[in-house]
Amino acid sequence: MAKLNWHEDFILHLASVIRPKTYVELGLYRCELFNKMAEFSNQLVGVDINAEAGKYMLNTPKARFFHGTTQDFAENLEANPLKIDMLFIDADHSKEAVLQDFRNFFPYVVPHGLILFHDSHPKDNRMVHPSLCGTAYQAIEELSKERELFEMVTLPISPGVTICRKRKKQLSWHER
Repeated sequence: MAKLNWHEDFILHLASVIRPKTYVELGLYRCELFNKMAEFSNQLVGVDINAEAGKYMLNTPKARFFHGTTQDFAENLEANPLKIDMLFIDADHSKEAVLQDFRNFFPYVVPHGLILFHDSHPKDNRMVHPSLCGTAYQAIEELSKERELFEMVTLPISPGVTICRKRKKQLSWHER
């Protein structure tokens, strides 16, 4: 049986291989994953509606805390665009919020950049509670029907991680 926060080790390993220049995390809680990502990224932005989350953030020039909703941060990006290499969506776990976060931030993700979704494979109906996985998995079901601009795979281990790669062509060097 996998530990509940196995996704952190998985995402850290992925980052150690990919080395994203810019990492953005939507929903920080206590910055456990976010702070560890500093080793693998040049620039990190953490977004949380709770001001307390920023107090846990590693004090480094590479990291920036945005206090507000993910929608507020998306509006901020319109004026100050960012090229995101790796995006972790783990704020509001409702289907609607996950879809909105995906659609708001997708344009800022670089070609062949990764979007990671948390809470995408709850093990049972109890895990669908809003304070746990919520209905995030339903957003993955809906997005999986779209295939032209990205591809997705969900790791079927509760609470679940879905990996999305933004792409038009299979090989990154074919897309230049």
